[in-house]
Amino acid sequence: MPIENERKFVLEDDGTLESQLAQAPGVTRSLLRQAYLDVSGLRIRAIESAGAKRHVFTYKREVDGQVVEIETDISALDFDRLWSQRREMLQKARYSWNDGPFHWDVDFFKTDQGRTYFAQAEVEMPADDKAPPPLPPRLAGHLLATAPAGDPRFSSKRLADPAHAEGLLADIRKKEKIE
Repeated sequence: MPIENERKFVLEDDGTLESQLAQAPGVTRSLLRQAYLDVSGLRIRAIESAGAKRHVFTYKREVDGQVVEIETDISALDFDRLWSQRREMLQKARYSWNDGPFHWDVDFFKTDQGRTYFAQAEVEMPADDKAPPPLPPRLAGHLLATAPAGDPRFSSKRLADPAHAEGLLADIRKKEKIE
């Protein structure tokens, strides 16, 4: 069973991080359009990367303290049909790379006009790892805070709401930590 074991890090977007990642060797860029359906744990994504487009259906559920995530490709037609049933939706630019046993994604959540309103890194760790690795040097100077494991305030579904994300970010900046 595919187990998701990730940790999230809130980043300060100073307007340069995205372009730095875009130029970094070994980093791939994807544009994601994502929506959550009316059944808990179901999501669809359109992913554009390197001139290709994929459509993905995901089932995600916590089982016995671990998150099971099952993804499968779907047709563009099925994606469009399901898109009509969407609830929350979002757009983000994602920069990804592998670092040994870890996979890093940095997401820049975007408004319809392309403005970044929240930046967050996440590291996917081997299933049995408990502690996240150190932040890569390319991100270390942008770290605002490490999100508590499993904190729903930092889920993409919640961050799809710019008002929630911007309020959360303002609170972290003010308190210089996550409470």
